[in-house]
Amino acid sequence: MNLNNQIDNYCSNISFLSLFISMICYWLIIAFPKKTFFLKFAHFEVSLANILLVYLLAYRWLKYSYFPLSNLYESLLFLSWSLTTIQLILEFKFKHKLIGAIASPISTLTLAFSSFFLPKYMQQVSPLIPALKSNWLIMHVSVILISYAMLLIGSLLSILFLFLSRKNKLNYMKNNNLTTTYNDTLILKNEDKLNLLSNIDNLSYRIIGLGFPFLTIGIISGAVWANEAWGSYWSWDPKETWALITWIIFAIYLHTRINKSWQGEKSAIVAGFGFIVVWICYLGVNFLGKGLHSYGWFL
Repeated sequence: MNLNNQIDNYCSNISFLSLFISMICYWLIIAFPKKTFFLKFAHFEVSLANILLVYLLAYRWLKYSYFPLSNLYESLLFLSWSLTTIQLILEFKFKHKLIGAIASPISTLTLAFSSFFLPKYMQQVSPLIPALKSNWLIMHVSVILISYAMLLIGSLLSILFLFLSRKNKLNYMKNNNLTTTYNDTLILKNEDKLNLLSNIDNLSYRIIGLGFPFLTIGIISGAVWANEAWGSYWSWDPKETWALITWIIFAIYLHTRINKSWQGEKSAIVAGFGFIVVWICYLGVNFLGKGLHSYGWFL
């Protein structure tokens, strides 16, 4: 194993370990809310993983003189960095422990997939194919991956909203069946749960609302790049088709937020479906090994 591979393995393994530890700490802080040191340690581990991913991407960039987004492995590293960066920004702004509890598992699994499940030959640096030798590589791919990170976190919060709202309904029905008179404590607990649900729903909406313009810019820049590289703005390539489907799904979600009758659980279901569609667009299409974007698929 040469020095470059050793650096890759070391940084990615330590990053994965840090994210895994942070995930456990976030879950512990939910189980034991008064143990605040779990939250501080989780923040430290996520920050450490983020710095190591920056170092790994920057090392590849400087070593090989191109922005490291040329294959599936590098894009997974960039997606993991995007997820951790957005998580840290959201936690700093909103100071909500559920953000880390939701985001840390997906970044941990993404990094684990890139480090331990991708074949070694897919992790190796290779010369850029002609179509990738363009300044649009940084613009298009980075913006798309950042949008994926935002949409994934926002969709996960919508899924959490669905889970908690259904659970809250069941508990409310159960308590009403058991209680024939008003209970001030029960009412207070229900109000706290409703406030929590409202905060999660609004946060999900804000994150997806920010990720959607990034996705739009990414698709438009991809079309311009495609015309430059292949002479056509749109060729209904599988990746292009699923990117359009992803855009339509989240456009529907944002439209449902305008209609009051669709707000809440109905719009959250659309966002939850969008979570699956994003993964199909990003990974599923690559596994098909077809189309102009199939540079990172399994043989």
